[in-house]
Amino acid sequence: MLTEVCYLLERQRGSGAEALFLRALATEELHLVAVTTADLSRMAELVTTYADLPLGAVDASVLAVAERLDDLDVATLDRRHFTILRPSRGRVLTLHPAI
Repeated sequence: MLTEVCYLLERQRGSGAEALFLRALATEELHLVAVTTADLSRMAELVTTYADLPLGAVDASVLAVAERLDDLDVATLDRRHFTILRPSRGRVLTLHPAI
């Protein structure tokens, strides 16, 4: 998923934004989180539920991990999918940057 984020940042915001993101990871301002087997099961559920979008593994993994960590603040440039997704237990995503 790291490469997907880098690709989107570079494409939509330029190489400077991509470099800032990588530096934030290198300095541990941001942390990479591994996907678990439970996350994979949840991702499969989400891909099935949102098949009409269609929802892919990258976006499904973001929601699955956010639910597991109980941190529904999501940084995304993909508002099209994330404004539609509904976390489990009636919770709500907070998307960043806020528009």
